[in-house]
Amino acid sequence: MAHIDYYFATISPNTYLAGLRMEEVVAKRGATLTYKPLDIMGLFGRTGGIPPGQRHESRQAYRFQEIRRQAVKVGLPIHVKPMFWPTNPAPSSYALIAAQKAGGGDLGQLVFALTRACWAEQKNIAEDDVIRAALEEAGFAGDLVNSGMLAGAEEYAHNLEDAVAAGAFGAPFYIVDGAEHFWGQDRIEDLDLFLAGHP
Repeated sequence: MAHIDYYFATISPNTYLAGLRMEEVVAKRGATLTYKPLDIMGLFGRTGGIPPGQRHESRQAYRFQEIRRQAVKVGLPIHVKPMFWPTNPAPSSYALIAAQKAGGGDLGQLVFALTRACWAEQKNIAEDDVIRAALEEAGFAGDLVNSGMLAGAEEYAHNLEDAVAAGAFGAPFYIVDGAEHFWGQDRIEDLDLFLAGHP
């Protein structure tokens, strides 16, 4: 049974555009999945990347076009310049870490609800009420928004170190059995083929 480490950021447009397709692949192929939210701006700095707002204007313009095109392709609504972006991704990430430990809900739906709140609904996912609503939508207790914050902060920091050591450099980033790397929501089909036995 293959295992996937899923590195992502709750403020990443491409994490949002992944929707629930990764979870569908995992269910179809009988794989297991560990969610590893991380500080994407920190990851850029550690792996030779540049935060979007600091990139050359031609790269920024292309990014907006690509986000729009990919959203059309996957059939999801999006604001390429959402009202609350960038925002602090740590509170939503801590809640997700707490939810993964608590169990009882749908983690894929939680990631989708949080990223959708940012990129489609123009909500601030650093706010407790927005995080609570996402938790409850995904079948978790809303009070996880304030649960295990110290442990969440420690794991959040560890996820960044783990990502750097594992060779991840963007989000979403999928690593199968610690060896095979897939970067981007537009590589989920390739990951599916790999899990099906195609090299």
